[in-house]
Amino acid sequence: MISKGDDYPIHQLPTPVAEVGSERNFYDRYFFNGYSQDGNIFFAAAFCVYPNLNVKDASFVLVLNGVQHNFRYSDVLNQERLNTEVGNFRIEIIQPLKELKITLDDKDKEISVDLNFLGKFEPMEEPRMTIKNGSRVYMDSTRMTQHGSWTGSIQFKEEKIPISPEDYCGTRDRSWGVRPVGLPDAQIMPPMKLPQFYWLWAPANFLDQSSHLYFVDDENGRATNSHCVQQSKSQSLKLHNLQKKIEYQPNSRRIMKADFEAEKEDGVIVTWSLMPKYHMYMCGLGYMHPDWGHGIFHGENQSLYDSYDLSQDPHDPPFLHIQAICNFVMQDGDTKTQGIGVLEQLLIGPHFPSGFEGLLDG
Repeated sequence: MISKGDDYPIHQLPTPVAEVGSERNFYDRYFFNGYSQDGNIFFAAAFCVYPNLNVKDASFVLVLNGVQHNFRYSDVLNQERLNTEVGNFRIEIIQPLKELKITLDDKDKEISVDLNFLGKFEPMEEPRMTIKNGSRVYMDSTRMTQHGSWTGSIQFKEEKIPISPEDYCGTRDRSWGVRPVGLPDAQIMPPMKLPQFYWLWAPANFLDQSSHLYFVDDENGRATNSHCVQQSKSQSLKLHNLQKKIEYQPNSRRIMKADFEAEKEDGVIVTWSLMPKYHMYMCGLGYMHPDWGHGIFHGENQSLYDSYDLSQDPHDPPFLHIQAICNFVMQDGDTKTQGIGVLEQLLIGPHFPSGFEGLLDG
């Protein structure tokens, strides 16, 4: 099927751009978060296309006064992958790898968003992540991550929030490849195996630099995929020998404190100490949501608003995946720097160093 994308010199296969092979679960996704320097206001946005499901969806989350407000949108893709608009939500690429724009104007839901993300440093390419279930590929994706600042405004009901680059920073990522999307498979590959996924993702912004690190662990605590980068205006450094020490809330998988350590090429040790302030539920953006999960077809031009009271902390599966807003302290040799960022966590199944032996025990 020929689409508008075929007029651009971006083909990588002798097929139209709309065709991405036979993998049902192929996706192509934008993610953004943003927060005030004091961490009191948080927002996030996402947009994704699923070419082999012919679906696109988007979402916007606003955390305000202890409540998480979720705005969800879904529509038919019609194989036009360059159309980055779903209902009242839209993403525009103002300057590739430099500036992107998010708009949302939904009078019925009393929300108006006009935001520009301004890249602070060059995007980082994370290592490709491939996870198999037996002989079958379960996840296979590439991600780029970029730190930046925000400008614009958000208005929800009677409250208007001015957003300035001096006061608001955040992170965006682009990922594409294969992951579980749409309705679950009707037949699970035998023999049945307890699911296991240990994911920590911790981008942070400091005054004149940024850092990004993450872990994917197996059940024995071995990092099957990890990454650590420091960035400034003058350089981007990849660090090695990444280590972690995690403290959990009692009888819980929620992280109470996290300490990370990595080594530069010259042997200098860099450490990070993270203290969560509060968290945002990623199911507000569709992650693990039982009804509005990624790629699920709802019909043409559908939308939904709901909200979560953050004074409650449910631990059932849709609410396991969170981003915790954290104060960061980075010690780079003799230099200590304070910053702010997130600790995203999804901890399912065994992780023996943490004392987790079952599916959701804490």
